[in-house]
Amino acid sequence: MQTKTINEINEMYELEIDKIVGNIKKQGARKVLLQFPEGLKPYSTIIAEEVEKKTGCLCFIWLGDCFGACDVPLEVEGVGVDLIVQFGHSEWMFEGN
Repeated sequence: MQTKTINEINEMYELEIDKIVGNIKKQGARKVLLQFPEGLKPYSTIIAEEVEKKTGCLCFIWLGDCFGACDVPLEVEGVGVDLIVQFGHSEWMFEGN
C-alpha cells in the first residue's frame, strides 16, 4: 500500500482535523482515543500523528470493531482517556457546539 500524506487522506475523507484539534484543546484532553471504521484504519497512525503534533496529546488507536456512534469501547475505562473521537461517514457532532 502506498503511503499517503495527511492532506491526501483529508481530501478523500474530510477528516475535520481542525475541529478535532479545537475540541481537544478546549477540553484540555491529554489522552485521546481514536476509533476508526475499517476503511480508515490503514491511515490511523498518520491521522493520530497529525492530531498529536497539533495538540501535544497522546493518542491511542482502537483496533477493535466500530459499528457506529453507539459502539463505544467500554474496555478503555481503565486506560483513563479524556476524550474519545469516533471517525465515520456522517457529519461530526460535538457536545456543546
